[in-house]
Amino acid sequence: MKNSHLVLTGLALITFLAGSAHSQQANESSSSEFGATITNNSAAPKSAPEGMVWIPGGEFSMGAAVNGHGSCEMPMASNDSEPIHRVRVDGFWMDKTAVTNKQFTKFVEATGYVTIAERAPTKEEFPTAPEENLVAGAVVFAPTDHEVPLNNYLQWWNYVKGANWRHPSGPESDIKGKEKYPVVQIAYPDAEAYAKWAGKRLPTEAEYEWAERGGLSGKTYAWGDEFRPNGKWMANTWQGKFPVKDTGEDGYAGLAPVARFPPNGYGLYDMAGNVWEWCSDWYRPDYYAQLAKAGGVAVNPQGPASPLDPSEPNEKKRVHRGGSFLCNDQYCSRYIVGTRGKGEVNTGTNHLGFRCVKEASTKTAGR
Repeated sequence: MKNSHLVLTGLALITFLAGSAHSQQANESSSSEFGATITNNSAAPKSAPEGMVWIPGGEFSMGAAVNGHGSCEMPMASNDSEPIHRVRVDGFWMDKTAVTNKQFTKFVEATGYVTIAERAPTKEEFPTAPEENLVAGAVVFAPTDHEVPLNNYLQWWNYVKGANWRHPSGPESDIKGKEKYPVVQIAYPDAEAYAKWAGKRLPTEAEYEWAERGGLSGKTYAWGDEFRPNGKWMANTWQGKFPVKDTGEDGYAGLAPVARFPPNGYGLYDMAGNVWEWCSDWYRPDYYAQLAKAGGVAVNPQGPASPLDPSEPNEKKRVHRGGSFLCNDQYCSRYIVGTRGKGEVNTGTNHLGFRCVKEASTKTAGR
């Protein structure tokens, strides 16, 4: 079954996975040209929904600028995160952590929802696919047993029959005792269904970046300009030779439970590293250029009207943010605030989850 999902849903388009071989070095610009003057424009409502924190509205410089040289911490962060442009967002509530297995289980038990990875593809959906490939499953990271060139991510990703949110790495795995781990193997419609049930929604890309910055202006990371301030690990990322072995120097080889690393300035956990998170925006690499060309300040941008990834123009992709436990200084450093990921909407992996937001005026249900 290795890579059979390529036949089914074009999983060669998991270019969001751990970074793209065509990405370039990047760094968040800290020049006066892009320096943000953060103006919070909304006070926190009096009562907080359970598990959420108030993110005050404000204006900031969004994106990360490719500089062509970067530092050893910043290879391949992505060249689709420029030009840096001014954005203003209104205040909103945001989940403190990514949605956990415990929370998603409650949703499934209440609704009977079946995720995309649990549904077998049909011949009608994929008329040219061999019958043996029409099986339910999902994409799973598989470390290599030796060093490999980092120009073909299919070397470390496999389609695994029986992999889904209950069995993130395949049928032999499970989530017993992992109630506080982020739920993974979640496709975009799965995340959207949960959010609707909970009386919430998925964040826009602008909301995610504003929240990730935690009140800081023009910093490289969600916590400042040093990757490990005073030698302290601030996020769950990859250590060791990629993709051979994660040595777990940060305390976790692979996925970590939520909230095991320090929160950012808004009290949000794991906004960088651990799992990528879905945003509601369609993905286009030229969207930032469109906003910059329009001039002025983009107010509550919702993303482009339609998706386009020139490398796979027939696939519908939405934005991912935050990076994952696979991000590293060899292949993907998208734990840098302002950088972007992307994913085909019906594709989940074992390093992709989500969190929700809501406006102050709406009521939270479900949870």
